[in-house]
Amino acid sequence: MDIIRLGVVGTGIIVKAMLAAVERVDGIKAVAACSRSEERGRGLGLEKVYTSLEEMLKDDGIDAVYIAVPNLLHYSRAKQVLTSGKHCLLEKPFCVRLDEAEELIRIAKEKNLLLMETIPPAYGPNIRYLNNALSEIGRIRLVMSNFSQYSSRYDLLKKGELPYIFDPNYGGGSLMDINYYNVYLNAFLFGRPETVLYHPNMMNGIDTSGVLTLRYPDFVSTNAGAKDTSGENYFFIEGEQGYLKVIDGTDSIPEVKLVTKNREERFNRQNEELRMDGEVSFFVNTLNSNDYSEAYRMLEVTKDAVWITQKARKYAGILFPGD
Repeated sequence: MDIIRLGVVGTGIIVKAMLAAVERVDGIKAVAACSRSEERGRGLGLEKVYTSLEEMLKDDGIDAVYIAVPNLLHYSRAKQVLTSGKHCLLEKPFCVRLDEAEELIRIAKEKNLLLMETIPPAYGPNIRYLNNALSEIGRIRLVMSNFSQYSSRYDLLKKGELPYIFDPNYGGGSLMDINYYNVYLNAFLFGRPETVLYHPNMMNGIDTSGVLTLRYPDFVSTNAGAKDTSGENYFFIEGEQGYLKVIDGTDSIPEVKLVTKNREERFNRQNEELRMDGEVSFFVNTLNSNDYSEAYRMLEVTKDAVWITQKARKYAGILFPGD
C-alpha cells in the first residue's frame, strides 16, 4: 500500500496527540477530520473536514479511520467504519460490552480489515520486557496497582455539571477511563480472572474512583483508579523469588524495575514523549505486511479487558444505556 490516508473522528486532546504521532511516523498521513462542529474540525488543520461520519466514509481518499469519541459511541462508530470497508483504529476503552467487541472483531475478520485498540503501552518494548520477566520472580502471589490522576472535570462535577467523562450516558467513569489501563495490563499479562469485584466511590450514578479486585487461580490482583485524587502511580507484581514494578502509570509503562534474590535492574527502551508512535508504527507495518494475525491476537487481550470491565460494572451496579 502507498501512503495510508487517515481520517480522524473527534477533536479532543487525544486526537491531537494521535495526529502528532502520525506526523512523526512514515507511511501514513492524516487527511480528514470529522466533528459535529466544523470550526473545531478545521482547528485540526487537515485538508478535509466533515460534520457527518456517513459523508466522510463515502470518501475514497480515506483508507482508515481513527475514532476518539465518548466511550458509549465507540461500538456504533467503529461498526460504521468497518462496514464501509475501511480499516479502524479505536481508542481505548474498545467497547463497554463484550458482545459489541466480538461483533466488531467478526466484521473486521470477515472483511479482511485491520482493527486495533489504541492503547499506547500495548505496543511498546517495556510491556514485552515485563511479560518476559515474569518467569524470573517465581510463583506470583500478589499484584497491586494504583493509577490516580485528579481531573479538572471532577471540579465541574462537584459544581453540578456533568462532563461526558463522568456521564453514565456516555459510558464514563473512573473504571472505564483511568483504571482501564490497569485492567488492560492484567488482561495482557494474566488473561481473564476467575472472579471480578469492584468497589467504587460514586457520585451522580458514576464512579469517580474505586478499587477493582481480580481473583486468579494462584493470586489476587487489586487495582485502584481515581479521577478524584492524585497519588503515586505503580503496578507491582510480587512473586516468591522477587518482584516487578512498573514505575509511574500504566498508561505508558515508562520504566520497569526487576528485583530478585540475585540481581536488580531497571529497563526502559521507549521515549515517553513519543509513546503513541509505537501503535501508529504497528498499524502501518501490519497493514503493509497484509498479515493481521498479531493484531487479531492482541484483540483477544482487548476482549478480556472488556469482559473484566463489564463484570466489574455489573458487580458495582454501574449501568449504561443498553445494559
